[in-house]
Amino acid sequence: MPRSVSMITAAALSVILAAPAPMSAQRPSTMAGRSTVYAPSGMVATSQPLASATGLEVLRRGGNAIDAAVAAAAVLSVTEPHMTGIGGDMFAIVWLAREQKLVALNASGRAGSLMTREALAARGFRSGTQQGVTSVTVPGALAGWDMLVRTYGKRTLALALQPAIGYARDGFPVTPVIASQWAAETRLLQQDSAAAATFLPGGRAPGAGEWFRNPDYARTLATIAAGGIGTFYGGEIGRRIVARLAALNGFVTIDDLRRNAPTWVTPISAPFRGYRIWELPPNNQGVATLEMLRILEPYDLKAMGHNSAAYLHHLIEAKKLAYADLERFVGDADHLDMPAERMLSDEFIAERRSHLDAARAQARVDPGPLRTASETIYLTTADADGNMVSLINSNYDAFGSGIVVPGTGFALHNRGAGFTLTPGMPNTAAPGKRPFHTLIPGFVTRTQDGREQPYLSFGLMGGSMQAQGHAQFLINHIVFGMDLQEAIDAPRFRHFDGQRVAIEAPVGDGVRATLTAMGHLLIDDRAVAFGGAQAIMRLPKGYAAGSDPRKDGMAVGY
Repeated sequence: MPRSVSMITAAALSVILAAPAPMSAQRPSTMAGRSTVYAPSGMVATSQPLASATGLEVLRRGGNAIDAAVAAAAVLSVTEPHMTGIGGDMFAIVWLAREQKLVALNASGRAGSLMTREALAARGFRSGTQQGVTSVTVPGALAGWDMLVRTYGKRTLALALQPAIGYARDGFPVTPVIASQWAAETRLLQQDSAAAATFLPGGRAPGAGEWFRNPDYARTLATIAAGGIGTFYGGEIGRRIVARLAALNGFVTIDDLRRNAPTWVTPISAPFRGYRIWELPPNNQGVATLEMLRILEPYDLKAMGHNSAAYLHHLIEAKKLAYADLERFVGDADHLDMPAERMLSDEFIAERRSHLDAARAQARVDPGPLRTASETIYLTTADADGNMVSLINSNYDAFGSGIVVPGTGFALHNRGAGFTLTPGMPNTAAPGKRPFHTLIPGFVTRTQDGREQPYLSFGLMGGSMQAQGHAQFLINHIVFGMDLQEAIDAPRFRHFDGQRVAIEAPVGDGVRATLTAMGHLLIDDRAVAFGGAQAIMRLPKGYAAGSDPRKDGMAVGY
């Protein structure tokens, strides 16, 4: 094992502080056994242990939560290459302790200047499922990492990349969930020679516990560390990306890379049961979480009973209403005809709520009235000064487009699949436009002494699972009083379209039969991904954290 691996892991494991496991027989979990983690000074929760350990080591060596988040994200780009990387996009919400405020960063890239609706249609583009070169847009994640550390970090991006460079160069043992997901993408990787050479060593995906190295990616990250992100956005690496895309008849030019820039945005929020829930504004789906919670606010969810038929029905129907509005109204912030604030107004929410039938599942849901006037990683960090970071980074589908530029070691995302070809929509494909995004980091504050104070940094990855998963996690914690790990572990539903919904075990046969009688079409949940969550809560002194057992990750603190 490389020295960098053993040092970081040992340091992390020496400072993990865990509370005793809850003894309640009512714990609603299919995966009981983990405890909420408590620590006095700092906390990191990610979906992969080496990334969690890296973030913790950064905190212990004087870096802040922003430095730790970027370093952990970079390691995840090595250890979960199907989920994330510098070929993808990123969003973040940051609580700044000194300024006592939230800031948010949209680091999603834009469509290439050659990507038109007509060109996509001529190439047989299929919204939502497209991989290959027609789906590639400008990757924004690397510029986002750089912007975060330059603006609010204590370290440089070059230093933040060093642990990731070490793991890519020296290797690491692949963890079980990641190994299974990686192997499922073998056919996609075989379609691109560079992807196969990089991610199918010896002709197959690495199994659990097998060693994996990515020397090409180590060299790519080292080049960026030495020369800055300009090497990617217009320099040596960028020119290689554009040349490969041009050979495949892609849409991104060198000028598109040079023009890329993250955007500081104002997060949007809604009150819920004494708390304020924060999400990012369009072009992502965060507004759907807020809309769901606002629709559900008047109902006595606790009296219905957790994961009862009545409870699940109300949440599923609220999800349908919110997601219908996503499809119609959400896209690039510069092209909206319905602002997010309007979608959260009392008038709009009351109209949407009026369509919720308490006894019957709706087969088709229309968007609200227009008026003018799952692949991803999520991580969260917190430091001794009180800074907290909620960060999400993604390739979209597993290994994104499936295209690897020879010698670079990373996959280019397929975020362009988020566009629609329907004319006249906020999310209609067009040059320079940001596509609709599933990525949503979340945050919760509450008012104390007349000021908004940080309470919870959280996220739940998994494509269209994210907004509905956010709502379920928050209701578990805020309404039903579950601690963080219980709220993460509790069985979830995932609604797809129409009346199709999957419900995670161990929700019983009686509940399922009642839902079926109400018109819901329950599909086999065994092949369904219900997302992976991480969360950190600010305590009066110290932090609490949880990490989803549906992934390989862990929460660690010191």
